[in-house]
Amino acid sequence: MQRQKGLVDAKVARAQENRGVLLVHTGNGKGKSSSAFGMVARALGHGMRVGVVQFIKGSLSTGEESFFRRFPEVEYHVMGEGFTWDTQDRSKDMQAARRGWEVALRLLADPDVGLVVLDELNIVLKFGYLPIDEVLEALRDRPASQHVVVTGRGAPQRLIDLADTVTEMRPIKHAFDAGVQAQKGVEL
Repeated sequence: MQRQKGLVDAKVARAQENRGVLLVHTGNGKGKSSSAFGMVARALGHGMRVGVVQFIKGSLSTGEESFFRRFPEVEYHVMGEGFTWDTQDRSKDMQAARRGWEVALRLLADPDVGLVVLDELNIVLKFGYLPIDEVLEALRDRPASQHVVVTGRGAPQRLIDLADTVTEMRPIKHAFDAGVQAQKGVEL
């Protein structure tokens, strides 16, 4: 443990930069959005203003939406038309993505917003609903102290390359595969 402490202390001593970070949560496993919403709670605990834009999702009310809408420090926007396999309308999905992105651009330009969550933006990029160059430019040009979390399966490599921290959620086992429907407090 003494050796481990020395290694950790050396890493902590080297970490001198203080700036906003871009995090990407991707992969096929559960927990991408849940992790992002945990960060929303953490940011609120530090007195930060938070912006949330949910792309794709929209047809179901969720516990996180109900909870975080209670906080005046949180601007919460559900902009999707529902899951892409339900809508079956690419044009409508692209229009919804554009409307969501316009809200996201406003949040990404506001230096008073300390954390922006772009939930399921990876799906939007994967299906080409928004141009990736436009998204990357806005992420690069955001206020220096602003943190951003992008979630969703299939994160494009160019976003991964830009990110400071990337986590891939990998499924081991999921109750849904055994026939258990989505549960309030767990998936909803």
